[in-house]
Amino acid sequence: MPITTAVLAAFGALVVAFGVVWLVQLRTGNAGMIDPVWALSLGAVAVFAALAGPGATLNRVAAAFGGGVWGLRLGAHLWRRNRRGPEDPRYAALRTRWGRHAPARMLGFFMLQAVISLLLSIAFFVPAWQAHTPSIPAIVIALSIGFAALAGEAAADRQLRGHLADPAARGQVCTRGWWRYSRHPNYFFESLHWCAYTVWSIGQPWGWATLVPPFAMAWLLLKLSGVPLLEARLVQTRAGYRDYMATTHAFIPWPPRHAHADDASHRPSRSPRS
Repeated sequence: MPITTAVLAAFGALVVAFGVVWLVQLRTGNAGMIDPVWALSLGAVAVFAALAGPGATLNRVAAAFGGGVWGLRLGAHLWRRNRRGPEDPRYAALRTRWGRHAPARMLGFFMLQAVISLLLSIAFFVPAWQAHTPSIPAIVIALSIGFAALAGEAAADRQLRGHLADPAARGQVCTRGWWRYSRHPNYFFESLHWCAYTVWSIGQPWGWATLVPPFAMAWLLLKLSGVPLLEARLVQTRAGYRDYMATTHAFIPWPPRHAHADDASHRPSRSPRS
């Protein structure tokens, strides 16, 4: 299949999927369900690219496995978290801000997610159309990054889930595991995941294009829909969160600073991810 046809088909499927979620949220009032659908649909695009691409078998298997496992794990995690709980505060805030224009603007926001997903899917389409496989060192490094990112993000989600389920930790910041070293370790590992495809594809035709997904994801999480929205609300609603910000790195896991370091039991818990 020509790559242009495959990309257009994937984009059309994303638009339909997100359009259906938009229709459902009109009835349920829970726009947060776009998050699991986003992960699951992007994982499905990875598998589709691998099936449609004419590239080397190893390249297509890597794209399908990497994107498919990532999307299934993250999608299942977000589905369990979002399907029965209240609407994610980020989406509730947008709904309140937009007022009577919320339905139309939410549709535009969902369609923007389709465009972003298409940009991220560059990570799958490029290797799936490559005839040559990477060198052994590149394969080892790419797989190491991919497995480390998947394991790290799963661990961060599990640690936060355990913290939130602990009655003794109610109202306290999560400093378990990775959360002691980063305020958003799941965001870090999410961005790291997309770097694996860059290492796999770099030096190949159009390999440079795989730099777009990791940079785009990091920018979105750090500057647009992740950290800014979460922390603007948390500093207003969670006592002590400013102290947590002063001692703990926002993104890259790093030993916490000691200045103004309060006991972890007085730090507030982290809000849901984007």
